Amino acid sequence: MAGNVIYRGPVTTGWQPRTISDKTVAGAYLPGTFVEAGATTLIQLTTALAKLPMILTNMEFKDQDIDTAYASGDTGVAYHLEPGQIYQARLAAATYAKGAPLTIGAAGRLTAATAATPVVAFFDDTPGAYSAGALADVIIANTYTVPAA
Repeated sequence: MAGNVIYRGPVTTGWQPRTISDKTVAGAYLPGTFVEAGATTLIQLTTALAKLPMILTNMEFKDQDIDTAYASGDTGVAYHLEPGQIYQARLAAATYAKGAPLTIGAAGRLTAATAATPVVAFFDDTPGAYSAGALADVIIANTYTVPAA
């Protein structure tokens, strides 16, 4: 379900997601990708293993939309994740089923979780094939590791 914001809710609780906005981005990153906070920069993740993942959002107050990448060195804004919250996140190219467990892969994009990978979110959008970098709704998981088969 396409939308024009990264944070999708629920907004009826009066709760506002917590953000970090005092670090620059270490590359030309797109909103909807996963990052972590380094000492002075937001660094794009390629794994969820032993990480505190955050999701990069756009700077609405500067008229940046969700399809416009940050320039390296820009001050970034990223959400701290909380289980049960819904975000639009960028996906790796694949076919996704409703409720599919997802982990963080290359370019900070979500991909199917496999054995021994931490589940960060569940797919919550229209099932089917998605191209690399496409946005889709996901529900943040209470992270766990997929058990070996």
